[in-house]
Amino acid sequence: MKTVGFIGAYDKIDLIIYIARILTAMGRKVLVIDTTTLQKAKYVVPAISNAKAYVTNFEDIDVAVGFYNVPSIKAYMGMPEHASFDYDYIFLDIDSPECIGVFGIPTATKNYFVSGFDTYSIKRGMEILAPIEEPILLKKVLFSRNITKEEDDYLNYISLGAKVMWDEEKIYFPFEQGDQTTIMENQRVEKIKLKKLTPLYKESLQYLVTDIMENDSEGVNLRKVFKQLEKGV
Repeated sequence: MKTVGFIGAYDKIDLIIYIARILTAMGRKVLVIDTTTLQKAKYVVPAISNAKAYVTNFEDIDVAVGFYNVPSIKAYMGMPEHASFDYDYIFLDIDSPECIGVFGIPTATKNYFVSGFDTYSIKRGMEILAPIEEPILLKKVLFSRNITKEEDDYLNYISLGAKVMWDEEKIYFPFEQGDQTTIMENQRVEKIKLKKLTPLYKESLQYLVTDIMENDSEGVNLRKVFKQLEKGV
């Protein structure tokens, strides 16, 4: 089982859900845990329950909402506290310093810092990272209309006080109005449709999935599965 942290103040639940959907189409079992303050998954992931905390299934993805530690999720699922989850991947949406420790982000398989270059995303993102006591390796996932060296340099500069080791590789997503429109349409119809996303967004999605899978031997099937998802197969 691989645990993957997506850290930052940037709105990233849709990105996480899209990645999870690609992996479930490849036969992987995925649990997404929304630990964020706003709990956006409660509003964009269809669910029958009106409870404050629940686990629901959306297009083969299990999504946990309203839980702030792993034992409470296991209790909800009727699992013993020391039992292991039966998932290939657990994705954690993190936007608070407290959850970094509670959910064991420093020992996760992979961690990504997801951010745009608006002042709130960067400064709040640094507040989330500031309390980390031990050095942590993060890979940047950056959203911007026109990525510039100055933007990345500024992010490096403002993070100098945090115990962060930045991976040399970065993953860029275009901030295009067309992608935002597609994501909002998907939310309204309660479906995950990839066809109308821009080619650059699709490329970045596939690249990020490949990076997460790493040594997963079936990664070669990604493009085929992606095409099937685009067609709605």
